Amino acid sequence: MATGDVKLIGAGASPYVNRVQIALNIKSVNYEFLEEKLGSKSELLLKSNPIHKKIPVLIHDDKPICESLVIVQYIDDVWTSGPSILPSDPYDRAIARFWAAYVDDKWFPLMKELWMAEGEEARAATIEKIVEGLVVLEEAFVKCSKGKAFFGGDSIGFLDIAFGSFLRWLNMTEKMGEMQLLSEAKTPNLVEWAERFCCDDAVKDVLPKTEKLIEIFKIMQARAKAPPSN
Repeated sequence: MATGDVKLIGAGASPYVNRVQIALNIKSVNYEFLEEKLGSKSELLLKSNPIHKKIPVLIHDDKPICESLVIVQYIDDVWTSGPSILPSDPYDRAIARFWAAYVDDKWFPLMKELWMAEGEEARAATIEKIVEGLVVLEEAFVKCSKGKAFFGGDSIGFLDIAFGSFLRWLNMTEKMGEMQLLSEAKTPNLVEWAERFCCDDAVKDVLPKTEKLIEIFKIMQARAKAPPSN
């Protein structure tokens, strides 16, 4: 089993940081959490991730690893004694990576689009796209899970982490917009999966509370609307 000093630079409200925290919990890895303040970047962050200058950054034995899903795969490769995160079968592993990319590149950007949308027509159109994306992920769940509890089978896997990290932001969007995006009517399997995921021991103390995200989101909105300082 891998040993050495493990540190994680991040913020508790970030879904990308949550991915790494969940992976570390699955592998039972002890680590030091170095919290970044909202709206600022520490010297250590800028030094550790000079290209993107973003969280999360995992520091293992003084070596930085950046980008959330890259870090999750690194954790799975290094700490081999814990439960596997990526499937052992090459095809299943490729499919998990494909859908994780879909979540990051296609689905979650629609959530950001909704947050910025102005006017009921634009909001309604974006909501429709988000729900359509969830229906696609519902179908992917049925195929990937093969009748089991998670995308990864009997336990949380790579795609569970990639998609599940956004669940609290989805809840926040539903609550603030007084809408239902994840529903029993259109995505019954995802509704049950989301509950199982959020209650898992590796997850339940990681994901931020919806109310806390609402507070953070309002601060971010206010900062975005504020006039630039001279």
